[in-house]
Amino acid sequence: MELEFLGTGAGSPARYRNVTSIALKLLDERNSVWLFDVGEGTQQQILRTAIRPRKVEKIFITHLHGDHIFGLPGFLSSRSFQGGKQPLTIYGPKGVRDYVQTSLRVSDSRLTYPIKYVEITDNMLVFEDDTFKVECRKLDHRIASFGYRVIEKDHTGELLVDKLRAAGIKPGPEYGKIKAGQPVTLADGQVLPSSDFIGPAQKGRIVTILGDTRRTANCFTLAENADVLVHESTFGKADGRMAYNYYHSTSTQAAEVAKKSHVKQLLLTHISARYVGKAAHELQSEARQIFPHTRVMKDFDQVTIPLQKQQTQAIAK
Repeated sequence: MELEFLGTGAGSPARYRNVTSIALKLLDERNSVWLFDVGEGTQQQILRTAIRPRKVEKIFITHLHGDHIFGLPGFLSSRSFQGGKQPLTIYGPKGVRDYVQTSLRVSDSRLTYPIKYVEITDNMLVFEDDTFKVECRKLDHRIASFGYRVIEKDHTGELLVDKLRAAGIKPGPEYGKIKAGQPVTLADGQVLPSSDFIGPAQKGRIVTILGDTRRTANCFTLAENADVLVHESTFGKADGRMAYNYYHSTSTQAAEVAKKSHVKQLLLTHISARYVGKAAHELQSEARQIFPHTRVMKDFDQVTIPLQKQQTQAIAK
């Protein structure tokens, strides 16, 4: 599981930051990629990565401001041109279907794959299968804006190989049956539950990605115990009044959410173009005074999110 930041800027493209888009790469988990927001130029950013558009199976839109959706029609068309044939699902506030369908119709764009739309109007569970579920909650922005909480379901525990061998069960098909939960028959005919030979379940990971927002109670709910919290940081602490007036957050407000919600790492994005160089570093420094495990992200930064048994904190690279 990895996050790759395709755009980390706010409002409009800047020299060093494109507008918002984040890829959650689930290649080991389900051989797919999920995008969160698709700002203008996202497909150009993707060309500078190893991401293949046909691998994108889900797109989650936080809200319908242009810097979060203007790249969507172009990406959808390119996915079609580049061999994408598998269905794709777009999740987002009411109106996202209208926006996409109108853009494709007016431009006479024809796709080689079907799109399913899930339009969100309230707090809800937007997706669930055997391995993941995704919840969303309303945030506080000028228009309807949502945050997403991606929850990986727990992994089955590891086989206790030493215990299996001690019981006289050699490596082979029996191990697969045990992993699948089938009972074990010992050499003396005794039948034991497979759970005797499987270690504790491995806790799944949680990734929270928030759209544009003032600080609100749902930020804390979505972030609770997350391995990674991706939070907008459009303004610095000194510009708190401006952040409030424009329905955005400061770096220190994001840090307070991370601290009170007991997250493992805070990644700041959606950075205003006014914060470049030293000013961007100051955003990080002031947030770290509240929550040390904070990083201001740049375009193309990647963050690996390991299972907790490997490490207790996400590793930025």
